[in-house]
Amino acid sequence: MLASGTGPSIELRQRKKPKSSENKESAKEEKIDDTPVPERAPKHVLFQRFAKIFIGCLAAVTSGMMYALYLSAYHERKFWFSNRQELEREITFQGDSAIYYSYYKDMLKAPSFERGVYELTHNNKTVSLRTINAVQQLSLYPELIASVLYQATGSNEIIEPVYFYIGIVFGLQGIYVTLTVAWFIINRMDTTRIEYSIPLRENWALPYFACQIAALTGYLKSNLNTYGERFCYLLMSASTYMFMMMWEYSHYLLFLQAISLFLLDNFSLEQSDKVHEVYKIYIFSLFLGYLLQFENSALLVSPLLSLVVALMLVKCLQLNVKKRTFVAKIMKFINFYLVCTLTVTLNIIMKTFVPHKENGHMLKFLEVKLGLNMTKNFTMNWLLCQESLQAPSQEFFLRLTQSSLLPFYILVLIICFLSMMQVIFRRINGESLKETVTLEDGRIGERPEIIYHVIHTIFFGSLAMIIEGLKYLWTPYVCMLAAFGVCSPELWTTLFKWLRLRTVHPVLLALILSMAVPTIIGLSLWKEFFPRLMTELTELQEFYDPDTVELMTWIKRQAPVAAVFAGSPQLMGAIKLCTGWMVTSLPLYNDDDLLKRNENIYQIYSKRSAEDIYKILTSYKANYLIVEDAICNEVGTMRGCRVKDLLDIANGHVVCEEGDKLTYSKYGRFCHEVKINYSPYVNYFTRVYWNRSYFVYKINTVISFQS
Repeated sequence: MLASGTGPSIELRQRKKPKSSENKESAKEEKIDDTPVPERAPKHVLFQRFAKIFIGCLAAVTSGMMYALYLSAYHERKFWFSNRQELEREITFQGDSAIYYSYYKDMLKAPSFERGVYELTHNNKTVSLRTINAVQQLSLYPELIASVLYQATGSNEIIEPVYFYIGIVFGLQGIYVTLTVAWFIINRMDTTRIEYSIPLRENWALPYFACQIAALTGYLKSNLNTYGERFCYLLMSASTYMFMMMWEYSHYLLFLQAISLFLLDNFSLEQSDKVHEVYKIYIFSLFLGYLLQFENSALLVSPLLSLVVALMLVKCLQLNVKKRTFVAKIMKFINFYLVCTLTVTLNIIMKTFVPHKENGHMLKFLEVKLGLNMTKNFTMNWLLCQESLQAPSQEFFLRLTQSSLLPFYILVLIICFLSMMQVIFRRINGESLKETVTLEDGRIGERPEIIYHVIHTIFFGSLAMIIEGLKYLWTPYVCMLAAFGVCSPELWTTLFKWLRLRTVHPVLLALILSMAVPTIIGLSLWKEFFPRLMTELTELQEFYDPDTVELMTWIKRQAPVAAVFAGSPQLMGAIKLCTGWMVTSLPLYNDDDLLKRNENIYQIYSKRSAEDIYKILTSYKANYLIVEDAICNEVGTMRGCRVKDLLDIANGHVVCEEGDKLTYSKYGRFCHEVKINYSPYVNYFTRVYWNRSYFVYKINTVISFQS
């Protein structure tokens, strides 16, 4: 959390004494030395600090508990969770959420923790024809921790496993909220996916990221004492490592953070030593994560490691040049160039010599997303059509504006950014930063932690403008920065100094506004949105999906234990969780092989022959095929994004651009044709179960052709 205000100037002077030998500075030093300096701060200052910390922590804990309780109540009202059978509860975990929770169940069923971990790391009961290290590939450390806590605390005698699991996730979200609870809850749709997809990796990881950012904020403060600095450093180290363990994409976010710190250091804001200590934390976390994540090569070839190593090497090569000279300014540009080139070079070298699975689909996706390339590939176009990977809609910005969040965020960001640019301009002109920045100075941009947050939030905001799914990283940041800004007298003083306000003392007006504006915002939000929140909690909703419940019940009762099911990856995730049966694919998109499997299985909705589909399914040893009516008869507003349309484009069965060659298909759409039960489809597939939504076909092992 960003903290407003600065410490007593007397302490800054004790810590940072001038070292210049010039007469004026020597005289200043003598003057300071002649001034009696107390060994300890006055009692009223200590009490003020204690009261600020105590009230802040109390508000943070209270807000977090409120949000966790609110989530629990809303989840219960939405799904009528406590009144559902276990199977119906599990169906509420959709897509990849189902996969994560299924492994938590497997850990609880294991005879011992060691045996459970071994079965997950040598798992051959999930994906057909493949043994996977599920802990490494799916980052199942949250499930391992949750299963240990559930059994070690004796909770199996008190609470059901599912309530224990979601309770931990809701509690972590409480940490994530802290003092931004009002704006966070009101904009819940854009700040978190917790209400729909509880077991997602981001719900486990981002609270640790929030702790890491809070610790880093405190660590960068100029007026931090030794004990506070040590505490922030330890908290930052622990939360960085935990964040890296919880999410396979965490090192990409830390890469953006490292760039922000590099720019902060490059602006010469007197934080070089602290920034390089953070780099050491990155290196330690990466190598420890590499060892404990079964030698995960993705961490070694990550851009974060290449960047940090390049930064450390450049620091060692830096010449001892006097600051604020022309040569020093030239060296800044040289260092910047060296860091960029070394980072790219080191990353290429690491990828050359370290065996790793290259996530080529991610780079291809970014190329197509940014308009640098065109493709007819089904997987790429299917990813581009996912709602979470689209650009943000107008409704997203409208919601943030209606809650007054976006206007105040923009105001705070503009003031902090312009103040930061003033600081950089002064540094370029050779002006040194003030040792003691008081409230009257109106220079919020001289606080290094503010500069870091400005750069970091701009990075996150830029990504969120491209991919809407990343708004869950940016919007909580917006809540935090906006809440900090309107409560900061320093920000208002900076604004009034620019406006040259003379009628009222700017500091007095800033203090008044820093209390009045948050109060007015809080009251207006309470009046407008609190009734809506109460209405949400009083509305009793129910998750109703009887067709899926019937399908899962049939599989558990009728299908052989060794059967392998094929179908859409989302449905396969639910089958793995609810029945435990083996499947051909999973709803995971960070593995090239699984993406290829998904594309091949989706061919059941294309215009391919029965023989082609049969060969694809038998190549994965599938015994049963499930056709979903919702996909086969899909009617969407984005016609080009329906699964069957994407398959036709990829297979060349339609003309999507001028000059395309049309590959005529003499076969009808397989998902339609197989339902008619005529030759040759009945030779390969036998329908064994159906309801309004699903058609299950047994894949024949012996083909008997009919005339």
